Amino acid sequence: MTAYANDVLVENDWLEAHLADEQIRIVEVDENPALYAAAHIPGAIGFDWQADLQDPIRRDFLGPDGFGALLGQSGVSNEHLIVLYGDRNNWFAAYTYWYLKYYGHHHVSLLNGPREKWISEGRTTTTDLPDYPKAIFVAQPGDRAIRADREEVLRALDSPIKLIDVRSPAEYSGEILAPTGYEQEGAQRAGHIPGAASIPWAQAVQEDGTFKSRSDLEALYGDKGVLDTSPVIAYCRIGERSAHTWFVLHELLGHPDVKNYDGSWTEWGSLVGVPIER
Repeated sequence: MTAYANDVLVENDWLEAHLADEQIRIVEVDENPALYAAAHIPGAIGFDWQADLQDPIRRDFLGPDGFGALLGQSGVSNEHLIVLYGDRNNWFAAYTYWYLKYYGHHHVSLLNGPREKWISEGRTTTTDLPDYPKAIFVAQPGDRAIRADREEVLRALDSPIKLIDVRSPAEYSGEILAPTGYEQEGAQRAGHIPGAASIPWAQAVQEDGTFKSRSDLEALYGDKGVLDTSPVIAYCRIGERSAHTWFVLHELLGHPDVKNYDGSWTEWGSLVGVPIER
């Protein structure tokens, strides 16, 4: 198997051998935050993607000062290697990876496989909470090269920019507004952004949640004309599944110009006057 473009994944064996390494901070971010309390990798810090990582008033994530304070109070410094993992095949772990990159922290890796894989292999878990000394984490100004907003997506409609919708086919077609269980969090209209290619995020992973080989990923996205197009903007419903696809394209395949539109369909599908396709 050809190596990925960047060395950004760690395997379970490696992480298990480095659990006591003080230069590493393990961070779990789940779609279901209650899972962390039930069992987590020893030493892992748990972040609630809504309560911890999102602004409490605006629909946006934390500013650089707030983000830096969160990491520092949790015992994470700019010198630490942050290893991320979570449930749902690392949806919000990949989102947090992208978030860290946005704020200039590049010493970060993603566990190749979700928490379910770690547990299914019988590896050590705990309910104990870590108690790290406070640290200093300075977040840099946001990197607009990896984040798209709605104005940029509007401009993309009349340009060669490739849009990728990574939601399920039923969401893309407009059959449903949101996945089961999230009906109250959907947009006003169903469908997809005009011209967007449908490449569901889950096609990038194997049954156990680990990533497919580089050659398989190149075939998946190459067949849709993504790898020879620049720039590319990925979106989903709220930005976490598209962060997963951003990770695959930008970090594993080395695409130089990929952005995550984290406003995604909950924003676009509720905007007045923007075009929608079904």
